[in-house]
Amino acid sequence: MSQEQQRGPETGDGGAERDYRAGFVSFVGRPNVGKSTLTNALVGEKIAITSPKPQTTRRAIRGIAHRESGQLIIVDTPGLHRPRTLLGERLNALVEATLGDVDVIGFCIPANEKLGPGDRFINERLNDFPRAKKVAVLTKVDEASKSEIIDQLTRLGELREWDAVVPISSVTREQLDVLADVLLELMPVSPPLYEAEQTTDEGEDDRIAELIREAALDGVRDELPHSLAATVEDREEREDGLLEIYANLYVERDSQKGIVIGHRGSRLRDVGERARKEIEALLGRRVYLSLRVKVLKEWQRDPKALGKLGFN
Repeated sequence: MSQEQQRGPETGDGGAERDYRAGFVSFVGRPNVGKSTLTNALVGEKIAITSPKPQTTRRAIRGIAHRESGQLIIVDTPGLHRPRTLLGERLNALVEATLGDVDVIGFCIPANEKLGPGDRFINERLNDFPRAKKVAVLTKVDEASKSEIIDQLTRLGELREWDAVVPISSVTREQLDVLADVLLELMPVSPPLYEAEQTTDEGEDDRIAELIREAALDGVRDELPHSLAATVEDREEREDGLLEIYANLYVERDSQKGIVIGHRGSRLRDVGERARKEIEALLGRRVYLSLRVKVLKEWQRDPKALGKLGFN
């Protein structure tokens, strides 16, 4: 269901209801500029996994940020990039479909790094989505000096006419409320699109699989992250209240399997321990996590394998 199909008719007469706004925003930017961290900060809980590795986000993940005056539905998407595999092509198609349908696109640029070719490439691509309003989000201001922030704001102003420019820090929460207010002002008048207690429309198994992949991404070689995928295969409730979760990590080659497992299984045990703690925090209960590493040869280029792993 598209964003427009999901949004019902605008609320009719009535003061408070007429002022309520709800809509869709997606943050774009090159890798490691803080898009997923910003999503989590606005929602108030961990919805999207984070990693310094490029293309960490692989699905359009919706997080719902609730405010008194409205709802922000944040669609955390894979980054725009030049694809080299069938997976890359499908991720790009997902991004383009999402950005063509949202109300606002937030272009994230770190305050402490100079504008580069990747930033200019993404800025040019924004012209392909004329329906969406454009907001420049200057991230990581806690890591930049005042002069760096001023210089970066000047450079942002030279890129295009923005509907708004907001400097923020997701870590210190500086100006996060200002950004939320600015985004809501740009959203259409609408009734709430989600229930008040809902913070995402991600399925529980999908969130668990992502937490496992996040743990597996930490510390692996640069070429490996793109080859890692995770799925939850089964869950069992034990009489003592423990939840057993059986999950698979997929790689493309036998040599990669050895890297993920580590010497005598040491690395896989570490991945399982860190993932288990995150899963227990998500579910609010004790968990037993069983991880297996499997080879699915060249799955990024195989349509059947992509379907098996959920990249339809």
